Amino acid sequence: MAGLARRIKRIWVTLGLIATVVFTTWCLVAYYANAEGRRAARGDARVAVDHREGRWVFMPRQPSPHATGLLFYAGALVDPRAYARLAHRTAEAGYPAVIVELPRRGAFGGAEGSPVLARGQAAMAALPGVRCWIVGGHSRGGEVASRHALADPLGTAALLLVATSHPRDVDLSMLTMPAVKVVGDRDGLATPDRVARNRHMLPAHTRWVDIPGANHSQFGDYGFQPGDRIARIPRDAQQQRLAGEVNGLLKAVAARTACQSVAP
Repeated sequence: MAGLARRIKRIWVTLGLIATVVFTTWCLVAYYANAEGRRAARGDARVAVDHREGRWVFMPRQPSPHATGLLFYAGALVDPRAYARLAHRTAEAGYPAVIVELPRRGAFGGAEGSPVLARGQAAMAALPGVRCWIVGGHSRGGEVASRHALADPLGTAALLLVATSHPRDVDLSMLTMPAVKVVGDRDGLATPDRVARNRHMLPAHTRWVDIPGANHSQFGDYGFQPGDRIARIPRDAQQQRLAGEVNGLLKAVAARTACQSVAP
């Protein structure tokens, strides 16, 4: 009996290791940036791209009158380059954009506590020419963006939450800054029901943007995320809708006197 028990234990351990390897491999493939994302993460004639210290910085090469920028927290486990197309488009329009990587891609507590917020604050401090920041994030990055806005409401000009059920653990209902919540009705992770349950945690003036046919994964340029649903619109159309909302929010914030460039 003891020998049989040892064999059964070895079988279970082996099966567990195989399952872990398969799941890890699937995640590495699913969350890896696709060709569009990797291409957008390279600089070109209009946009300079710099990657260092846990952040990807996209800067317009031509002098711009805009002193408003986008600080965007990546989703958990997602290759940050998956959001490069959004950041690249933002910089092409004349607005600096920064993608903040979650420490350890958000695994093992990397999306929690103060270190990730400190990374975002350091990214902002590195661009002193940006007077007003729109702080946003996708999925778990939206949770980090929520905490960022709560911790630094004076330094956050607007809040952008994309495909996330957050804020779930923090109450933002008293914030006065503009807030935009982008959701998809085919999202299998931040489902419409989960999002609706936390609606009271956002300011009453929050602008809600519902994108029919949009799922969770297509808000970035990466694979099909485990647990998601099949989208009913093309990825390009979903991302163009998101880029349009971001551009509108940037323009609205940049129009404020306090957010305009100071003449040298």
